[in-house]
Amino acid sequence: MSSAIGANIRRLREERGWSQARLAREVCRAARVQSDPVGRQEVSRWETGKRTPREWLPFIAAAFAVPVDALRTPQKPAEAPLPTLADFLPDDDPLAPLSARTGRRIGIEQVGDLQQRVHGLRLADDVLAGGDLIRPALRELRSAVKLYREGAHAADVGRQLLRQIGELAQIAGWIASDAGQHDEAERIYRLGISAARQAEDHTLAGNIAGSLAYQMSNTGREAEGLTLAQAAFNDARAEAPPKARALYLDRVAWAHTKAGGTENGQRAMRALGEASEALSEDATGTESPAYLYWMDPGELRVMESRVYTELHRPLRAVPLLREVLSEYDATHTREMALYLSWLAVALVDANEPEEAAAVAERMISISADVASERTAERVRVVLARLRDFADVPEVASLLADHAA
Repeated sequence: MSSAIGANIRRLREERGWSQARLAREVCRAARVQSDPVGRQEVSRWETGKRTPREWLPFIAAAFAVPVDALRTPQKPAEAPLPTLADFLPDDDPLAPLSARTGRRIGIEQVGDLQQRVHGLRLADDVLAGGDLIRPALRELRSAVKLYREGAHAADVGRQLLRQIGELAQIAGWIASDAGQHDEAERIYRLGISAARQAEDHTLAGNIAGSLAYQMSNTGREAEGLTLAQAAFNDARAEAPPKARALYLDRVAWAHTKAGGTENGQRAMRALGEASEALSEDATGTESPAYLYWMDPGELRVMESRVYTELHRPLRAVPLLREVLSEYDATHTREMALYLSWLAVALVDANEPEEAAAVAERMISISADVASERTAERVRVVLARLRDFADVPEVASLLADHAA
């Protein structure tokens, strides 16, 4: 019975487009209580069947404006439910405010200061690698969570703080992943998804979830990455601006590509086509969050070229990668090295080992001082692919120089 109730609560909530935090507020309003004894975490327990809301059932029904029996009666779904982000939240609630807030009063000025620091960290990531930024990123995230949990603030300020924590978690998780700390990155991403959902910012939650899906797809968890990438798109697309939808679809395309198989390859190309359409809608002037400043047609060309490379279609991949590299900012060393690695692999597939070796040499040279596990892994991939041509002098020389 509790599983049926939980499934019905979740179904009714999602039909209304409510977050778990929104439902908690509506239940408390229906019960006419002021102290908010029900929170987002309690709603999560109801929905997963970990706790049965016996005394709260009439108030849940009132919040949804349905009879109590509608909560108790099992529903047979007509089709498999779409994946959602709810299953990717942390088991506990690391953002739960302390019962007695003893810290200072937090106002919009402090939120603005945090927003500037988050943006500064994001810009730093454009030119520095994860190994250089991981410590300051984690310090900022811990400080922001402490500020939210211990400080006293109005509800609207609290939501703004949660939104900034979500943005900070996205870039901190990205930095941790680039530093090779994948478990830490996943914890940070899940924290960020929770913060964004509690702030009722579904666009941001989708962005963070897409980043985690990308990590999963690249670290041997392709099925999970595909499920999460699709959940990010499904949960947020209804209210997301075009540029955000393009980003979600970009992640979906990569997840399909990494999952492998002809059908997934076709779905990846369809997702890229839909992403391009979404970006064309963005030209109408729809406002997008500032953190999506980097999402543009050039970024889609990068992903398209990578998908073609992964699908072993070098005649498509090589021209695209050359175009991207000719336009790219050379100060973004890590990205330049990564794109060169994809070009080297595509040239191997095109049976051009001499040119692939030259590109690989350049890639290894510019990434030598970059503290990024991503570039280190790509070096290993490129060298492994070139070993099939070890009898070619240029390749043999490269492999000998980098035997370690």
